[in-house]
Amino acid sequence: MRYAYAITAALLVGGTGATMLMQQPVGAQVAQNAPGTINAAAPRSGAPMSFADLAARLQPAVVNISTTQKIQVKGGGNVFSGTPFEELFRRFGQAPGQGDGRPVTREATSLGSGFIISADGYVVTNNHVISAAPEGGGNAVVSAITVTLPDRKEYKATIVGRDQASDLALLKIEARNLPFVQFGDSTRVRVGDWVVAIGNPFGLGGTVTAGIVSALHRSIGINGPYDRYIQTDASINQGNSGGPMFDLQGNVVGINTAIFSPTGGNVGIGFAIPAEEAKPIIDQLRTGERIKRGYLGVGIQPMTEDIAASLGLPKDRGEIVARVEPGEAAARAGIRQGDVILKVNGQDVSPDNTLSYIIGKTPVGSRMPIELIRNGERRTVTVTLGERPPEDQLAAAADPGSLPDGSDDVAPGAPDQASRNAIGLGFQTLTPDIARRLGVNPTIKGVVINYVDPSSDAASEGFQPRDIILQINNVPVTTAQAAAAQIEAARRAGRRKVLLFAQRGNSQPRYIGVDLKN
Repeated sequence: MRYAYAITAALLVGGTGATMLMQQPVGAQVAQNAPGTINAAAPRSGAPMSFADLAARLQPAVVNISTTQKIQVKGGGNVFSGTPFEELFRRFGQAPGQGDGRPVTREATSLGSGFIISADGYVVTNNHVISAAPEGGGNAVVSAITVTLPDRKEYKATIVGRDQASDLALLKIEARNLPFVQFGDSTRVRVGDWVVAIGNPFGLGGTVTAGIVSALHRSIGINGPYDRYIQTDASINQGNSGGPMFDLQGNVVGINTAIFSPTGGNVGIGFAIPAEEAKPIIDQLRTGERIKRGYLGVGIQPMTEDIAASLGLPKDRGEIVARVEPGEAAARAGIRQGDVILKVNGQDVSPDNTLSYIIGKTPVGSRMPIELIRNGERRTVTVTLGERPPEDQLAAAADPGSLPDGSDDVAPGAPDQASRNAIGLGFQTLTPDIARRLGVNPTIKGVVINYVDPSSDAASEGFQPRDIILQINNVPVTTAQAAAAQIEAARRAGRRKVLLFAQRGNSQPRYIGVDLKN
């Protein structure tokens, strides 16, 4: 079970009754919870007095999934002491061993859940359930996958297909006449609907929990184009990953995937991949198709309140382009770094409907209009989507490096007084010599921070000496005087925030809004 940082359900019963309503003037607005507006006494059609019949019908199709992993570590003294492996093996009941300095191969297991979707043995689960443990640091290899049915029959499983981006996988076991379940329509799920989760928490075997849908379209910062989940308070714990979330008709409306948990246990906030996203991918994996997704070729940031205030735009509308990949669809269409993308093919870009989500669900080669704001002006460009690269390639491009170690002051000199007074930062021109000492490309143009007022908003946003500022308010700055001029321009324009485009070491630049001092 993944963590996102990183129940007992009360059943409603009742009968019919008559209620006297106060007469309202025609067209008058009434309170959302006014008497008679909510039929709380009578349960929605199909609501059970008990979940027993539903659970008995569905449990035979829900399976336990375990993997056997071989992990090679260096020997010498206590083989695992002080390493991630120590906790990994303790977690699965295997004590750390001793070694003589030679590589040692150890075996560990992991547990998860899944569900059968056909009588001939196709099984759906999460990709991370059947992947090597991250604690292995690249030295862990999955050697076997076992599927255990509720009647305790065990089958060795083969991988039909897996998709890292959506965290889905399809397995196959050799069996016939198996009980199975079907996907439902998650687009009809509403906040407040009952849901039932069945899985294998903590390796205990088939466990049924119930709750309600707590939220829809929930973004939790993982899975890029598929960062949109159903949130539930049905109890979900380690080992529930890959298990199904059912509606009251017994349809699979979600796949339990992650929890928010400061403690590692259930706190009533679990997340499931909606069936509307999972089913098309599983269908493609089943036919052997390679998963293809649209790709715009931009690095984006949400329009936070700070960024929006810096640009004089409404918050929670659109996303700002922090990076444009050369040669990709966005670059070919003329999209630039600093553009704010508002709509894609008529769909509003918002926290519930992110740019990554819209593009990821659009077929490769699609041609569509994109509405954006550039330098305060609204315009439309037309793009033809490319194909999204593999996730490991995207991850490598997003994090090419970081600031090298060293506490020496590589940007000596008096901080610029004007900018220091305005936002609490002092700047110095980033010369090729300073760039080399910072370990960054000597051709980078910008200013380097050589002073941070510890009481400033910039300090609270995490700015440090040696950070590099490339642009201020979307205007490139190459001298301390130019930086001060842009900050003063923001003040004259009545802005309360200044937008800095900053990078640390060789990490990708990001937009950060900081307060102007009064």
